[in-house]
Amino acid sequence: MKLGVNIDHIAVLRQARAINDPDPLEAVSVVTRAGANQITIHLREDRRHINEDDVKDIIRHSKIPINLECSIDDDIMDLANELRPHRVTIVPEKREELTTEGGLDLRTHFDKIYYHSRTLRVNNIEVALFLDPNPALISSVKSAEVDIVELHTGEYANAYAMLNSNLAYTRGSIKELELPRHMLKKRIRESLEKINATIESANEFGIKVAAGHGLNYQNVENIAKINDIFELNIGQSIIARSVFVGLDRAVREMINIIK
Repeated sequence: MKLGVNIDHIAVLRQARAINDPDPLEAVSVVTRAGANQITIHLREDRRHINEDDVKDIIRHSKIPINLECSIDDDIMDLANELRPHRVTIVPEKREELTTEGGLDLRTHFDKIYYHSRTLRVNNIEVALFLDPNPALISSVKSAEVDIVELHTGEYANAYAMLNSNLAYTRGSIKELELPRHMLKKRIRESLEKINATIESANEFGIKVAAGHGLNYQNVENIAKINDIFELNIGQSIIARSVFVGLDRAVREMINIIK
C-alpha cells in the first residue's frame, strides 16, 4: 500500500503570516527522503493555501509523483492540463468549508466531469474521482472512463473519533458524541462494510481504489488492512505530528503503521 502525503497544511502555516516560510517545496524533499510514494496538494478556487506558483514549483522539482486535487473549475482544469501533474483527483469544493466534506456528486455533474477527465487523459494525466463509499456509483465512474477512485473515509474517521472521545477530527454535535459505545462501534463497522462493498464493485469494473480523509495514527490501521486499497492520502495528522517529532519521523511512523 502506497502513501501519498498531503502538504497543504505547510502552506496553511505560511499563509498565516503571509510570508515565505515554511516553504512547501522544502516539505516535498523531506517527505520524499522519508519514503513517501506521492505528494498530494489541493489547489482550491480561493487559493487559501497552495497557489499556482506552489503547483508549478512542486511539479517541476519533485522526484516522486504529484497528485493534484482540485474542483472542476474550468480555469483550474486549464492549469492542470498545462502543468501536467502525474494525477488529478477531482474533488467537490465549497468556499465556506474547512475541509472537503464529502464525495463528488457524480450524477449531477457527470457531463462536466466526463469532459474534463477526457481532456486530462489526452494529456497523459491520470484521473481519479473522490467519492463517498457507495457501490452504486462505480458504474458511473466506468462510464466516465476513469480508472481510479479515492474513497472518502470521513464517516469512518468521525465514528472512530467519537468512540475514542478524540475531537481532533470530528466536529459532531454533542448529541452525536453522547451516542452509546455499541452504536458507535456499529457505525464504524457499517462504514467499513460500505468501503469494502464499494471496493468489491470497483474490482468488478477494473477500477483501482485509493482512500483518504480524516485518517490518522490511531484509526488508519483498519483501513490499511484492506488489501485492495492501493494507496492512502494523508495530510493533516502527519503535519500535526511533525510539529512535535519532525516531518521526516512523522512520515516514517505513518509508513510503518501502514506496513
